[in-house]
Amino acid sequence: MSQSTPKKPIILNGFAMAVPAHVSAGVWRHPSDRSHDYTKLSYWTGLARLLDEGGFDNLFIADALGPLDVFGGTPDAALRTAAQQPLNDPLVLVAAMAGATKRLGFGITVSTTYEQPYLLARKFSTLDHLTNGRIAWNVVTSILESAARNLGYEQQRDHDERYDNAQEFLEVCYKLWEGSWEDKALARDRESGLYTDPAKVHPIGHRGRFFEVPDAHVSAPSPQRTPLIFQAGTSPRGREFAARNAEVVFLGGTNPAQIRASIEAIRARAVELGRSPDSLKFITAVVAISGETKAEAKAKYEDYLSYTSIEAALALFSAWTGVDWSQYDLDQPLEYIETNAGRSALRGLTAKDAGRRWTVRDIAEYIGLGGIHPKLIGTGAQIADQLEDLAEAAGVDGFNIAYTVSPGSFEDFSRHVIPELRARGRLTPEGVGRTLRGRLIGTDRLGDDHPGATFRSLRDGPSVLDQDYRTASAGAKA
Repeated sequence: MSQSTPKKPIILNGFAMAVPAHVSAGVWRHPSDRSHDYTKLSYWTGLARLLDEGGFDNLFIADALGPLDVFGGTPDAALRTAAQQPLNDPLVLVAAMAGATKRLGFGITVSTTYEQPYLLARKFSTLDHLTNGRIAWNVVTSILESAARNLGYEQQRDHDERYDNAQEFLEVCYKLWEGSWEDKALARDRESGLYTDPAKVHPIGHRGRFFEVPDAHVSAPSPQRTPLIFQAGTSPRGREFAARNAEVVFLGGTNPAQIRASIEAIRARAVELGRSPDSLKFITAVVAISGETKAEAKAKYEDYLSYTSIEAALALFSAWTGVDWSQYDLDQPLEYIETNAGRSALRGLTAKDAGRRWTVRDIAEYIGLGGIHPKLIGTGAQIADQLEDLAEAAGVDGFNIAYTVSPGSFEDFSRHVIPELRARGRLTPEGVGRTLRGRLIGTDRLGDDHPGATFRSLRDGPSVLDQDYRTASAGAKA
């Protein structure tokens, strides 16, 4: 009698943002919601403990860098309805949450467009040290014109140029993380007084189109060296960037066939670039509303739905797509419009159902609970069934679990769904992997087939690039 093939674990991320309301528009008004406590450290440490003890792998923290002012041309609607406004910095939350947890990872969204790689590399190395290797970076290029305006640019860079910048940004970081310090650079020899061997710390000598970084990384290598690389984006340039860099790719959307097509395209391109097809994992997002019975879960859904706001939903949708939907009648059919913002969100929704013409009102009502993501409603077993079915249909390895009310949605998921998934063998087993990458990918360090691993050659001593840089620098000074 043949044995059945064991089912692989499903990656589970709690999905949140340092705001009073994330992707459920207007539901902050619900009496059970506590997301307005996002300014309190106790809110974040409590949420982290809940996810850690509940069996989640990671807390995935979204971010934005400017006011949401596309809808109506002002931030008024977003401010009035708490549509991801006001907003705090996710990076500074992680150290405290790490101290309150044992195994939970932290995926932090940071934009390459408005940071400097030399500084950001230090921040991630610091957090990777403090968490003992539980850090992931969700690499984004930003979509808000308001961010560009407030961060020194007359207008946002072109969509594809943002990805050019992002690719060079990561290459600088790879050089700092992977190539700058040799594994044995830290001597810590009390007798000789040698702490770090200078001969084993190498300047990276980077000169590129966007960045010039001559020197070595200021931080010693952390447990993962390079944080686990997350990426979100399914435009043609987004797919290329993911194929080169991502280890976990976040694909939003409601259509499993479209998600699977994106996965197949990204994985095929990664293989062309010399990467193993198994070196990439793929996740999507869902909203799960669970109860002891389906009727109880349905009643919760209807209750939450009564608190949604069309204005808040359209403020979010305008920011995501770069289209001012206040200029459109609510009953106008939705059409795809090419913009310089987040193209995949609009493209996916305009093609959501081939046999239906969605209006602006339809979309606003749909994204009111959980944004553009699928809504799963039912008992723990029913939601576990839906997660398994969606994973199979779309080809994903896991999910970002978005909340309607916080922390109640995560409490319900931990109470109803997690035990069912555990019984089915779909949770990452305890003790697997020393680091976040080890748990999700199977290796604590960046895989040898990853393009970032090529920069480990810097550890062998000053590279040709270093020598070229030093020669040019010396000539300039002379």
